[in-house]
Amino acid sequence: MSVHTFSSRDFTRDVSAAKRAAVEGPVFITDRGRPAFALLKIEDYYRIAGQGEPSFLSVMDGIPGGIGIEFNPPRLDIQIRPAEFD
Repeated sequence: MSVHTFSSRDFTRDVSAAKRAAVEGPVFITDRGRPAFALLKIEDYYRIAGQGEPSFLSVMDGIPGGIGIEFNPPRLDIQIRPAEFD
């Protein structure tokens, strides 16, 4: 694993290069020469945080202001029949 460092200015100019570098290892983004942020692959973040990838339901539950919203989609009446080949 290699560690890369980008200044804030270089990061702003070429975010794609920082993302490519993050595939190889963490990327430190400096502000006035001091590390200020770290860019990681999401798999690495989950591993470090000790949690698995969140489910869609847990992501939806985490959206602020979503409490109390009722969602009752209409039921579809779909009838499935075998395919006809002529």
